[in-house]
Amino acid sequence: MLAKTPTTETSFLDELFDRGLLIETGVDGLYGRSGLFEAIGDGFQALVSRYGAADKAEVVRFPPAMARSVFEQSGYMKSFPQLAGTVHCFCGNPADHVSLLQTIEQKGDWTEGQKASDVVLTPAACYPLYPTAARRGDLPVEGRLYDLLSYCFRHEPSKDPARQQFFRMREYVRMGTPDQVTEFRANWLERGQKLIGDLGLPFAVDVANDPFFGRTGKMLAVNQRDQRLKFELLIPIESEENPTACLSFNYHQDHFGKTFGLTSADGEVAHTACVGFGHERVILALLKHHGTDVARWPASVRTALGL
Repeated sequence: MLAKTPTTETSFLDELFDRGLLIETGVDGLYGRSGLFEAIGDGFQALVSRYGAADKAEVVRFPPAMARSVFEQSGYMKSFPQLAGTVHCFCGNPADHVSLLQTIEQKGDWTEGQKASDVVLTPAACYPLYPTAARRGDLPVEGRLYDLLSYCFRHEPSKDPARQQFFRMREYVRMGTPDQVTEFRANWLERGQKLIGDLGLPFAVDVANDPFFGRTGKMLAVNQRDQRLKFELLIPIESEENPTACLSFNYHQDHFGKTFGLTSADGEVAHTACVGFGHERVILALLKHHGTDVARWPASVRTALGL
């Protein structure tokens, strides 16, 4: 059962604002977080780490931006142009600066003078990893496993608090042979369900697809579902009818191996898979189902999160 549903006049997002758990910035999907919100998240990340500890993943932390050249190579713009965010900067001379200030004063579009930089916003925590791993040469016989955590950006402003433009993503990324990476994903499909069960949250697991763009994207989505390359763990947050994907389990086949030159120990193109945890989404699921008064949460949940 969901916690007490806010009235029609007060949405879940409004309740989070009223309780000070999220902080308005004037932009949909761009919020500040309170100390309590972050404490819940710290507990969740520690729980994820405990579940993954035996695998001894190599910890890597990238900033929430990546090289534009790598972004272009990844093919992200072919599949998800609607979600991408680029970083533009002022590159003019003093005269251009005067013109810029005049435009701002006149409430004109001062961004017209900006130029694209060599940096784009990271759309998924794993994207900067693949070329980094490829530069290390062939994978060892046992393959490699990485532990990532990063802020990510996707341009999809929404009043749904679980669909934020800047959000954090925790990932375990497995590289190796097809058998190695599919076994990894199967193991985490089981672990992920147990982990969310420890938090007392209702969930369902279902085959899924990424939000590919355009007509070609529809075919890609069908193929992804038919091959069962992506599963999601869904929890009702904004509504029971449209539950939110809070964990995802993805098999990329040899896409990133081919794209970035990742090779296995035998010289074959490496395959990759990942499990992703939506940091803010899990916190929001906890607040939705157990209530915004954390002191009244079930003792077992508070213990699991160290609260």
